[in-house]
Amino acid sequence: MDRIGKIVFFEDRNFQGRYYECSSDCPELNTHFSRCNSIRVESGSWVLFERPNYLGYQYVLTRGEYPDYQRWMGYNDSIRSCRLIRNTSNVFKIRIYERPDFGGQMLECSDDMINLPDRWRLREVHSAQVQDGAWVFYELPNYRGRQYLLERGEYRRFNEWAAMNPNVGSFRRVHDF
Repeated sequence: MDRIGKIVFFEDRNFQGRYYECSSDCPELNTHFSRCNSIRVESGSWVLFERPNYLGYQYVLTRGEYPDYQRWMGYNDSIRSCRLIRNTSNVFKIRIYERPDFGGQMLECSDDMINLPDRWRLREVHSAQVQDGAWVFYELPNYRGRQYLLERGEYRRFNEWAAMNPNVGSFRRVHDF
């Protein structure tokens, strides 16, 4: 089943200025707008990227309004590619591991984790298995810092979810409301 989504990018804050409506994956948004300062997600869940071709910082947005880039924890007004998240569901299960290739201590979760160090003696996660749903890893507790989308599948090393280091302070499920 193909999911249908709609996201609207605005060049200025508070949904002002030129805008671009998007309903499918787009590897190059430069031709549609030069900067992005507000976003309205009308349907679906989306992952936005700071650079073209799904590279750079990631931002995961669910349905709602984001009147300025700080609301989606953006570092700047640069959004250059986006794609619809297809692995959203009502069932969630993830396993995280202390070592690469699913080695060492394992923690299995089916709920959001606002502060991983409270439950996991290590702050580093070196591998993960997403068995159900889609998840967002955050570098810091309280859903702060860099974001990384993990969809159904196996991640043998942290660089496979595009992280530059194994720090995970919190994570949450991606709901498609």
